[in-house]
Amino acid sequence: MLRRFCNSWCSAAEARAVLIVGLIAVVTLPGVTRRIFASDEVQYVAFLRSVWFDGDVSFDNEYREFYANGTTRDPAFAATFIEPATDTGLRRNFGTVGSALLWAPFYAAADAGVRLARATGSTVAADGYGSPYISAVCIGSAVYGLLALLLAWCGARRVLEAAGLPAGRHATAAAVAAGLGTPLLFYMYVAPGFAHATSAFAVAAFVLAWLVVRDRWTASGLIVLGALAGLMAMVREQDAFIVIGPAIDFAWSALTQRRWRAAGPALAGAAAAVLVYLPQAAAYLALNGRLGPSRLVSRKMTWTSPHAAGVLFSPEHGLFFWTPLALLAVGGLILLAARRPGPDPPAHGPPGAGEAARRIGVGLLAIVLLQVYVAGSVESWTVAGAFGQRRFVAMTAPLVIGLAVFFARLTRPRARAAAAVVAGLCVWWNLGLMVQFGAGLMDRQRLDLRLNAYNTFIEVPRRLPDIAYRYLFERGSFYRPASPGGPS
Repeated sequence: MLRRFCNSWCSAAEARAVLIVGLIAVVTLPGVTRRIFASDEVQYVAFLRSVWFDGDVSFDNEYREFYANGTTRDPAFAATFIEPATDTGLRRNFGTVGSALLWAPFYAAADAGVRLARATGSTVAADGYGSPYISAVCIGSAVYGLLALLLAWCGARRVLEAAGLPAGRHATAAAVAAGLGTPLLFYMYVAPGFAHATSAFAVAAFVLAWLVVRDRWTASGLIVLGALAGLMAMVREQDAFIVIGPAIDFAWSALTQRRWRAAGPALAGAAAAVLVYLPQAAAYLALNGRLGPSRLVSRKMTWTSPHAAGVLFSPEHGLFFWTPLALLAVGGLILLAARRPGPDPPAHGPPGAGEAARRIGVGLLAIVLLQVYVAGSVESWTVAGAFGQRRFVAMTAPLVIGLAVFFARLTRPRARAAAAVVAGLCVWWNLGLMVQFGAGLMDRQRLDLRLNAYNTFIEVPRRLPDIAYRYLFERGSFYRPASPGGPS
């Protein structure tokens, strides 16, 4: 029975992929930047440190220590997080607890290692602030980012099979392209203290669970799906809206097949989501005195989404300019959603494959569109100062699936060659922007397409040996303040 359950979630090819990803992790984890810097990173890590060592969500001591030891040097940090208090008398935290829960196994291993070292004479403090603890968090993010790509690859294979398309190399090409050609790479290796890599993992796990559960919509499957939905919402609040995809698919199935008894399993899934979400609910009550984020967060929202178009198409801040690979992926999702089921089953798929693929495509496209709507509703929609449209890092799994469909639908050799060239350019664009962002070769508040293009294809290749040396041996040089009047 256990073997049948495991086989339904992981094929032999996917088991081999796990080993490959493990090897990639071993080779690349030394390249993880093991430090935190931004206020968002401090807030997420403070959750973990406070719960682990103090058993509470009172962050006054964490904030003061991170400010005193130079982790964050921004004077605005003290004014925002150390001096004012919430309605319950605690310090503000605009983050969520989900990343702390996912980082906890790595943090626990670091704590055990520190205590063992102290027992043998080491003077490393077992206080949750030192290098071993921060390194554990950063490595954890990189691992979750790799797992997100693995789960997205598994999901892409299932979708291609459901669509009657050959899966193998197309899913692999999509996962590799997304891993190198989207901001996920930046938030895995350069700034891993944010919640974006853990968010990508939680969403990828949820999407893969949906693709497995949708075959039968059993109570046990919906309970797993609900539990993962609760985890998603705890990692990043915006990710809670991703349930729209399976919700559409489930309702479509229930209505067309008249499965009215499906309401019971659906309620079980909802109950599982609520149960898993309880840690975040408790944190909200303790911090804000109510079930919900700080009012300073909620009042940043304008629910008419006035910036939805800019989120995608702004030349300075838009997703398609920061990450042009996303345009190909969205095109693939549109092709999937528009796929019409024919009278005969596809050559590579089972009967009903076309209808199943269409439902999945509609659900995935709804997920992306709702994320655009939510991101366009936020006052800080530009995410200026961050690398890329970082709120879309959570969309790693839908983007991988969309890319895989896009690649698989190209049947002519010239079209495939052209797509490979375009994807390669998109990957280099992302890598070039990462180098410029870290090395201070660009304005970190916005894109300047002409300057960024020149740097990506002319300046970065010329400087690549020096930049590679700095990344390997002088990584802190990437974070030095820019000179007055230069990029910040």
